[in-house]
Amino acid sequence: MRLSHLAFLALITTSVATLAQTQQRDWIPQGIESLGQNASSRTELTLDHSMLVLVSKLDQDDEDLRRVIAGVNGVSVHSYRFSKPGMYDSEILSSVRQQFHEAGWKHMVSTHDKDRGSGATDLWIRFEDKVIRNIAVLFAGQNQLNFIAVSGSISPLDLVHLAGHFGIPKIEGGAVVPAPDSDR
Repeated sequence: MRLSHLAFLALITTSVATLAQTQQRDWIPQGIESLGQNASSRTELTLDHSMLVLVSKLDQDDEDLRRVIAGVNGVSVHSYRFSKPGMYDSEILSSVRQQFHEAGWKHMVSTHDKDRGSGATDLWIRFEDKVIRNIAVLFAGQNQLNFIAVSGSISPLDLVHLAGHFGIPKIEGGAVVPAPDSDR
């Protein structure tokens, strides 16, 4: 009986891993991990729907979070901190932005620091039958880079409800709030 349980567990694990890889390829551009190659600190995580539901149960008081999670298939967060400004490859960053354009994503927001500073925020949305299916946000600062991808039925406003959870940076007044231990 134990052998059949192990075989069943192995089958489920393989199926979930294959599904997660398929979903991740669908909404994570190539080169994201390369952007963090010189990072002094890196956080990378990908959560599927079942993991999001499990984690959201830890915050019983946040009904908005649970409502948003109901429509989310997965979240992927890549957060990199650098010891000095400009340590990520701007060519790879441009390539990531170009991949969204080539894949037909709508570039909804683009902000850049005045005087051509290194700070920038980009928001892309992918529609499927007039419904938002994917959202990707890229925050690039002098010493940090954050990429967040959310797959599922979600609105840009719902992304605010996810901020501060699952490794997604907090957003206040339209700006990313740096983590307490990060350098500015």
